[in-house]
This record gives sequence, C-alpha cells and structure tokens, in this order.
Amino acid sequence: MQNDVAHRRLRELILDGTYAPGVRLTEVDAAAALEMSRTPVREALRALAADGLVRATGRGVVVVALDPGDLEDAYQVRAALEALTAETAATRQRDGRIAPADLAALRALADVTAAATSEGRLMEAVELNRRFHRRIAELAGNRIASQTLDRVWDQIQVSTLRSLKPVVRHAHVSAQHDDLLTAITDGRAEDAGRIARRHVLDTRTTAQQPGEQR
Repeated sequence: MQNDVAHRRLRELILDGTYAPGVRLTEVDAAAALEMSRTPVREALRALAADGLVRATGRGVVVVALDPGDLEDAYQVRAALEALTAETAATRQRDGRIAPADLAALRALADVTAAATSEGRLMEAVELNRRFHRRIAELAGNRIASQTLDRVWDQIQVSTLRSLKPVVRHAHVSAQHDDLLTAITDGRAEDAGRIARRHVLDTRTTAQQPGEQR
C-alpha cells in the first residue's frame, strides 16, 4: 500500500538524519520529496506521530527528539525488554527450539557488526547493531516485545544520532555481544538476561559521554 511505502520511506529519512530533530515537514514538501500524492503522505505523517517520531504543529509536523529525562526512561525500557528477549531466546535454545543455522547467522551478524564498529563505519555499525539485537528479539518469538523494542529503538536513534561519534571502547562492545551470544547458545537464560541489560545500560552511559555513541 502507498501509505505503508510512504511511512517506511519517511521513517528511514528520519532515522538516518536526513530529517533531523527540529526539521519541519509539510504534506506538500514530503509528497514532493517522495514523488507521491499527498494522501498517503498525510497518513504516513499521522503514523509517525503515533510512533513518537514527529509531533503536529500548526503547519505540518516537526521531527522530535526525546528530552534527557524521557531518553533515560527509553533506555530503561529497552534494557528491560532486551533482557526479556535474551532470556527467552536462551530458554528456547535450551529447549531445542532454535535452529543451528539461526545461531550461526547471529554469530555472522555479530562479526560484521564488530568489524564495522572497529573500523568507524558509523551509520553501518548503528544499523548492524540494531539488526543484531532485533534478531535476538525475533529468536525469542515475542512479537509484542519486538514491536515495542522497534519503537523505542527508533526514538533513541533519532535522539542520539546528532552526537554520533566513533566508539572508543569498541572492543568492550563487541565482547559484550560475544558474551550475550555465548549465553544464548549455551541456553543460560539468567546470564543472557543479565548481560543484555548491562549492555544496554552501558550503552546509555557511553552515549552521554563525548566521543562515544553506541
């Protein structure tokens, strides 16, 4: 559907920083940029407002970032949900409900994420990192958690993209990914949940420091 296409394309432009926080979007401007009619764009802007990525103004919408307090809350929610999905994925692995090929694919994704991070390919690293964590949520099989995480991830990404810098402690980040993957592979649910929560809270801390963002 045209509405879905417009929503996806506008969301991508917001998440990659093309439309940064504070930028005003009108139906006319967005429709011209997407080369679409105004009707699907209007519905897409309404959906983005419901997602918390834009807010309505007198004329069009404005891309929004979370204020520091809400950003802290978003990290706390992400930490809780990623702990849940990691723990559930490890439990499913322990019970033989995850295919070896899926774990191998997750390992490969962790490796390319580590390479992009260490080489300073910032936007690629952000996307790969998100895919790694999303894949764990998918392996957990909890659709509601996955959908909620996507929304929280979007809001965090928009709110922190402007301060994006090369990761100083990239080896630490990659080591946490490795520890998380090992715990899931071994079926150690409690450890997987603990590592996932710690990883997100460490991310929150480093995101607030100059020169680091993850």
